Amino acid sequence: MTDGIRWLAEPQCLSRDGYSVVMSRELASDELVSRLTRTARGAKRTAHAIGELTHTQVYDVLEGFYGERPHDGLALRHGERGEWSFAVKCGDWPAEFGEEPPLSRGGAHVFQLEYDEQNVKSVPPRFAYRHDGRDMCAFNLHLNGSWGPGGVVGDPEIAPRVEAVLAAAGLPDDDLDPRTAHRTSLEVLEALFELSLPREAIVSGTLPAVVLRTG
Repeated sequence: MTDGIRWLAEPQCLSRDGYSVVMSRELASDELVSRLTRTARGAKRTAHAIGELTHTQVYDVLEGFYGERPHDGLALRHGERGEWSFAVKCGDWPAEFGEEPPLSRGGAHVFQLEYDEQNVKSVPPRFAYRHDGRDMCAFNLHLNGSWGPGGVVGDPEIAPRVEAVLAAAGLPDDDLDPRTAHRTSLEVLEALFELSLPREAIVSGTLPAVVLRTG
């Protein structure tokens, strides 16, 4: 029995801010951190280990660096469980990481799940799957047209297959509340790609953590 990913649909599952997680089978977690660090926008950053910390403790460290604006900082908690490595972003993550150089370069399969839950613009949760620098499929987990295309976009073989499985699960459904659509989409992705994250370790446990500092 694994934890899967459907637990991410619970309200404020990790913190009031939502969640931002990157997963891969091929990359060790320290390599995932290294690649993410290189995609941080703005001034060049380096990763500085700060020990094994909980999510809350990482924000305490960021507060020490940035005072009353800890979200101005960037940090990553990372680990490995079974065949999966993962990195959990902390700080001002929604706009601070780009896609170059590609995380999935060199043949890696990389899955990204993000939800900016406190955004006043009601941005829906998002999923993206990339392989070897190519976009395989992406969609918002509410499966509506509120932000970008309402359906699945990506590789002409992969994206239609994902869309067909979502349709078999009853999505999209305009009468479905967003939280249910969110959870159902995660259930589909969990089964289709065998995605799994260690819930206790991420939510309340400690994980190796790094702060991304400029200079």
